[in-house]
Amino acid sequence: MRYVEACGLRVSVIGLGAWQFGTPEWGWGAQYGPAEALAVVDRARSLGITLIDTAELYGGGESERLLGRALADPAVRASVVLASKVTPTWPTRDRVAAAARGSLSRLGTDHLDLYQIHWPNPLVAQGSTMAGMRTLQAGGLIRHVGVSNYSLRRWRAAEAALGGPVVSNQVRYSLLTRKPERRLLPHAAAAGRLIVAYSPLAQGVLAAKYTADTAPGGVRARNLLFSAENLRRAEPVLQALRELAHAHQATPAQVALAWVVHHPGVVAIPGAKSVAQVESNAAAADLALAPDELAHLTAAADGFHRELVVSAGAMASRRLRPATAWSRPPADG
Repeated sequence: MRYVEACGLRVSVIGLGAWQFGTPEWGWGAQYGPAEALAVVDRARSLGITLIDTAELYGGGESERLLGRALADPAVRASVVLASKVTPTWPTRDRVAAAARGSLSRLGTDHLDLYQIHWPNPLVAQGSTMAGMRTLQAGGLIRHVGVSNYSLRRWRAAEAALGGPVVSNQVRYSLLTRKPERRLLPHAAAAGRLIVAYSPLAQGVLAAKYTADTAPGGVRARNLLFSAENLRRAEPVLQALRELAHAHQATPAQVALAWVVHHPGVVAIPGAKSVAQVESNAAAADLALAPDELAHLTAAADGFHRELVVSAGAMASRRLRPATAWSRPPADG
């Protein structure tokens, strides 16, 4: 495992996203449950994964409660960087502080290593939100402050309001979703901050297993990347992943993750619903792509332009289609 550090926060370049834990739309209670999730966390730790990311919103708090069970031993808890997020319904100073205490209770810990604002709320002043974060830091309840889904302007404003480093910005980033490259990645690299990439496998598209005929239903039916047209448009990227996977005796998903984390200051938090999936994800940290291979992937991704509108009938049809065990790719947080 490789590690990166920013503002005193040291994390593994491959983390573990816990969105799936406790969330029925991801098959919780039907395809897997607490036993599998606990095994995933235990195996992640043994592989050197230190960053574990959750949120009060995930599974209605069940993700945090389950992680509390997994990390109940003080020595186990000390071995990870535990991150959670406050739902920004009305993130005033008092609400942020109360939400953090709720998360700490569910997680069974006395502090969070990283506490993040899940989404910006333009109706609440950054000063009020960050006053709550300062209070939590002063009380030792959180170590580092982060944001999620913030533009560069909002990220900088949050840091100014905090009066200290906002060490990370968690954003959707993958070969098929590259907007963060315009401003966020250069800023993070120059300022010594972190980009935490969620959906680094585009919720499984980049596992290169799905086709227009086998696209999943459930929660991923709302992801327009799974439309028949977008899967067709993504095929050059998927083919490039398959080619490099064959050359490196790896999987397309591992190649896609390796491309994400080769960028300076970028870490990825794919999800995992089995021990095999977390082992596969962790192995991507060791996959060194040559400059020409990275350029080949980037060029293929440059040619991808997604379809932005899908017919309501097509989306409704796919939303009702259950995901089958044989076509399900690695989970992606």
